[in-house]
Amino acid sequence: MAEASLRQRIPPGQVVTEKFPVLHTGVVPRYRDDLSDWSFRVFGEVERPLTLTWEAFRRLPTREVVVDIHCVTRWSKLGTRWRGVPAARVLEEAGVRPEARFVLVHADPDYTTNIPLDDLYRDDVLLAFEYEGKPLTPEHGYPVRLLVPHRYFWKSAKWVRGFELLREDRPGYWEVRGYHDEADPWKEQRYRL
Repeated sequence: MAEASLRQRIPPGQVVTEKFPVLHTGVVPRYRDDLSDWSFRVFGEVERPLTLTWEAFRRLPTREVVVDIHCVTRWSKLGTRWRGVPAARVLEEAGVRPEARFVLVHADPDYTTNIPLDDLYRDDVLLAFEYEGKPLTPEHGYPVRLLVPHRYFWKSAKWVRGFELLREDRPGYWEVRGYHDEADPWKEQRYRL
């Protein structure tokens, strides 16, 4: 019974790992120790464009989630524990306009990924700053990464710096290179056909 339950958590074509592989494009960004050079913007189709400093971001309510994550390179890691600010809370601060339907996520260094706006309202989607009870390491997105566990992990952008709310979808870094816009691991939406 437990084995069957475990198999139900692993999407097609995935292999479970105990490790946490490090994959990214570009160099790992470095920030000042006091994070005075870090900020998070919410702009585009919002009522109140918003820029949060690290201090303002850390004053927002946080949540802990335990989720399975799945990488397009075919690894899955089960039962990972994260803490961060719910993405929906940041959107609430900015006042999303009714015509907004998509989000282009901006991250260092010059990285973007696209996500339907509705995805960011899920309870398990965070702007995460802790993994397994410790601050993120630089290689895993310190100080903040987006966590979107129901999509392949390239949608969980490391070193995230902003949400641009859009009326129409706009592909991000990997999407313009042939990766699937939706990235649903259960449908194996790895690449566009």
